[in-house]
Amino acid sequence: MTNPLAPALPPPPTARSSAPTAPALQPPLSAGSQSRCPPCGRPQKPREEKEKGTMEVPRLDRSGMSSPTSPCEDVIKNLSLEAIQLCDRDGNKSQDSGIAEMEELPVPHNIKISNITCDSFKISWDMDSKSKDRITHYFIDLNKKENKNSNKFKHKDVPTKLVAKAVPLPMTVRGHWFLSPRTEYTVAVQTASKQVDGDYVVSEWSEIIEFCTGDYSKVHLTQLLEKAEVIAGRMLKLSVFYRNQHKEYFDYIRILVHNSLRSIEYMKIFRNRQIQGLLQLAKNCWLKRDQHGNAMQPSVKDNSGSHGSPISGKLEGIFFSCNTEFNTGKPPQDSPYGRYRFEISAEKLFNPNTNLYFGDFYCMYTAYHYVILVIAPVGSPGDEFCKQRLPQLNSKDNKFLTCTEEDGILVYHHAQDVILEVIYTDPVDLSLGTVAEITGHQVMSSSTANAKKDPSCKTCNISVGR
Repeated sequence: MTNPLAPALPPPPTARSSAPTAPALQPPLSAGSQSRCPPCGRPQKPREEKEKGTMEVPRLDRSGMSSPTSPCEDVIKNLSLEAIQLCDRDGNKSQDSGIAEMEELPVPHNIKISNITCDSFKISWDMDSKSKDRITHYFIDLNKKENKNSNKFKHKDVPTKLVAKAVPLPMTVRGHWFLSPRTEYTVAVQTASKQVDGDYVVSEWSEIIEFCTGDYSKVHLTQLLEKAEVIAGRMLKLSVFYRNQHKEYFDYIRILVHNSLRSIEYMKIFRNRQIQGLLQLAKNCWLKRDQHGNAMQPSVKDNSGSHGSPISGKLEGIFFSCNTEFNTGKPPQDSPYGRYRFEISAEKLFNPNTNLYFGDFYCMYTAYHYVILVIAPVGSPGDEFCKQRLPQLNSKDNKFLTCTEEDGILVYHHAQDVILEVIYTDPVDLSLGTVAEITGHQVMSSSTANAKKDPSCKTCNISVGR
C-alpha cells in the first residue's frame, strides 16, 4: 500500500526500457553549480542549507506525467518516505530497498466470531504467512446494523474503528461503550504496520461479516438486582395477586368458557378495532373449555424493560400485579390496563412448591421504577428456563416479595417503593379467583406494554449497555 506521506516523484524520460532502473548518479558539479538528487535529477539545495534543519521535498511536475500504468510510476508509488529522505541526504539507498519495505500486508479472511456476550466477543481469522512478521496492529471496523425500528432515545454511537496491538488470535473485543446487548453488528478487519514516523501501512479490508450480541448474564442481572435492592423500601403486607383488563376482554373469555362455538363468530359482536385487538389477545391467552378448561394460558413476554433482559421475547407466562396501598393494605383502585380485575389468593400462586427469580429492573423516563419477578412451579418448564438464566431469590428472605409462615399460616409481603410485575409461568384456572370491576380510573399512561428503558437513568442502569 502506498505510504500517504511519501511525496510523488516525476516520471523518467519517455525513452526508456520496459523495466524500471535506478537513475544513474550525476557527476560532481563545479563550484557555483547546483547539486542534484541522484534518483530524480532535481536541483538540490547546498549542504549548508540542510544543516539549518530544513529539507526540500521534491514537488510533482504534472505537466509531463505519463500513464498511471507506467512501470516507473509503480516504482515511485512504492517508495517510502524514509528512502526518499535518505536519498536526499546521502543517496546511499536504492529504490529496490524502498519497494521491499512496502510489500503488501496480508488481508484477513475466513473471519470467525465466538464467545459472544452482551458486551464482548472473540474474533479470529486466517491470513497468509507472507509479510506476517511485519504486522504490528489490527484495525477492527465495528458498526451497528441499520434498524428503522431502533430506540430513538438510545444514546448515540461512538466511533467504532478499534486499534489493537497484534496479539495471538483469537482476540477478545470488550467494551460496553460501543457494544449493546441483543444488537446486530457488522465487522471487518485489516492488518497494519506502524512506521517510524508514526503512520500506518495497512492491508485491504477483509470481507464484512455479521453477528448479534447476547443477553444479560446472571452476573449482569445480579448487578441490576443489587441496584434494585437499594431503593426497594420497606415491606407491606399483601393477600392477593391481580390482573386488570378491559370488560370486553373478560366478556369474550366468558363466551369461550360457556360456549363451544367457534370464537371467530363472536368477533362480529365487537365493531371497534381497538376492542378487536384486545379480543385477539384474549383469544391467544384464554383457550376454549374443551381444550384447556377455564385456564388462562401463558403467552410470550413482550420487549418492555432492559434491552438485554434474557426473558424478553422468550419466557412464557401470565402477568400479575401485587402492590397494595400502604394505608388500606389492598390493591389500588386505579389501573393502567382496564377497569376489570381478576384476583386470586396469593398462596395459590406463591407457596413452598414454587421458586422465585429476579427478572429485571427498569424505569420509563419517570420517577417510578419497576422490578420484574418470576414465580415458577418447581420442576416446570418455566422453572428450568429461569434456573439457567436468572438469579434465584430466597422466597422467605429478599427485598421484593416474601412468603413466610406464621402460626401455620402463609404470610406475604412486598416492597413499597418499587412497582412489582410478577410473571407466573403456568396456566391459571379462572375458577381459582374472581373477576370484578374496580371503582377507580384507568390510567393508560402508566402502562408498561413494550415500554423502553431509560438508558440515561443512573439508578437502574449498569455498565454493560442498556
